[in-house]
Amino acid sequence: MFALLRLMAVGFVVLTVVYICLSLYSRSVRRGKLEAEWDTTHGTGDREETPERDAFIEEGLQDYDGSLRRKLIWGVYIIPMTLVTALIYFMNFH
Repeated sequence: MFALLRLMAVGFVVLTVVYICLSLYSRSVRRGKLEAEWDTTHGTGDREETPERDAFIEEGLQDYDGSLRRKLIWGVYIIPMTLVTALIYFMNFH
């Protein structure tokens, strides 16, 4: 039983690190796409940070926070935990 708890604790820490990295990467990719969209519609110019550009990017990131893609990242926790639980169950009880 102690080995299972230790496995779950280590697994949770590893999955948390993976989740944070994946979440930050996905958000940075979305920010890059929003910046590129702004630059193509308004011209690149000197790529000056304007309040309008910042507001556009922040609005886009707020939309991203409620998106399906953001919710799918939770699969980092759900899929491995489900597989390990199923594996333990089938190895011990079937």
